[in-house]
Amino acid sequence: MQTNFTLAQLADPQIAEADKILRSCVHCGFCTATCPTYVLLGDERDSPRGRIYLIKEMLERGTTPEVTTQVTTHVDRCLSCLSCMTTCPSGVHYMHLVDHARVVIEETQQRPWRDRLLRDLLAFVLPHNSRLRLAMRLGVLGKPFAGLLAALRLRRLAALVELAPWRVGGRCAVERPQVFPAHGPRKGRVALMAGCVTPVVGPSILDAAVRVLCRHGVEVVVPQGQGCCGGLVHHMGRSEEAHAAACRNIAAWTAITPPIDAILVTASGCGTTVKDYGFMLRLDPAHAAAAARVSALAMDVCEYLARAGLLPERPPNGKVVAYHSACALQHGQRITREPKALLSRLGFDVREVPEGHLCCGSAGTYNILQPDIAKMLRARKVGHIEKIEPDVIAAGNVGCIR
Repeated sequence: MQTNFTLAQLADPQIAEADKILRSCVHCGFCTATCPTYVLLGDERDSPRGRIYLIKEMLERGTTPEVTTQVTTHVDRCLSCLSCMTTCPSGVHYMHLVDHARVVIEETQQRPWRDRLLRDLLAFVLPHNSRLRLAMRLGVLGKPFAGLLAALRLRRLAALVELAPWRVGGRCAVERPQVFPAHGPRKGRVALMAGCVTPVVGPSILDAAVRVLCRHGVEVVVPQGQGCCGGLVHHMGRSEEAHAAACRNIAAWTAITPPIDAILVTASGCGTTVKDYGFMLRLDPAHAAAAARVSALAMDVCEYLARAGLLPERPPNGKVVAYHSACALQHGQRITREPKALLSRLGFDVREVPEGHLCCGSAGTYNILQPDIAKMLRARKVGHIEKIEPDVIAAGNVGCIR
């Protein structure tokens, strides 16, 4: 794709990176077939190729209200599922381009006050365990009124209270800094990232990860000072908040002594973000080197278990597992074989969900900010899962599970 940036624009390293990504696109259209929003809406502007054109125009012409408003509408509809990157034969790094576009939009676009208020609320609450836990408890009070809120055309607020679980537990053990010793001879030593959402809505995921790792000889360290990966605010274009979260985690993980073998993540959305710290902080001289080291150490928990070969092989148990491949895992981290291999090794009959490359509609805050599209994708995914008639549905991301 031809670009027309001035030399002054290209002096900005962010624009220079965007220019490189744009020029790698040959607008072949392969991405349209695997883009969930294009499959649903049939609008070229809601395809990766269409958004690339819109972003190119915004970056070249500058952020005039006429240009930015149109770009915002269609970039907001992007799930960042990254299916397009798996499909693209030219290797276009759409993730970095759309993330940069979101930062530009956040810095320049004057959104409607309700939109700004909701985004500010999500950024204030979601990355913090205690705030999220309180919000979930308050959300239970609003659940009976979800239908009324939707009827009043307050669809985002309705989606928000619908997501609140009926019961919210107390603090998860993995939220507290500690070391879980290996059972028997130690075969490995890892840090476990608790994150922000998982301890509140899926604490059993973290507890199970610790049990499995320790049972098979891996010492698990939960370090002081780690927190949200920054992905939730990163995908809302709030780069300063995202970078602050990344720097906090980097400081926590690099302070661990003696050294660890890996930094394990149980939520694939967080894992994709942590593995991108090296790129996110590449222009920060104080953190670039450490960020690159952290990204190299980051692994999904199933990736680590598969590489270490820790789990024993068991005979078939007759249970059918529908494997829902989370977008952040299959497209963001290119991990596709390991989860299925682990489940098969444990005796399950693993079956892939039809249209497994298409997103379920969760995508971080997407199911709140774009509830109509999210619900269409969810219904589509549920329909495909039902065809398998599984005993269990397995997924590698807490957002997909919720």
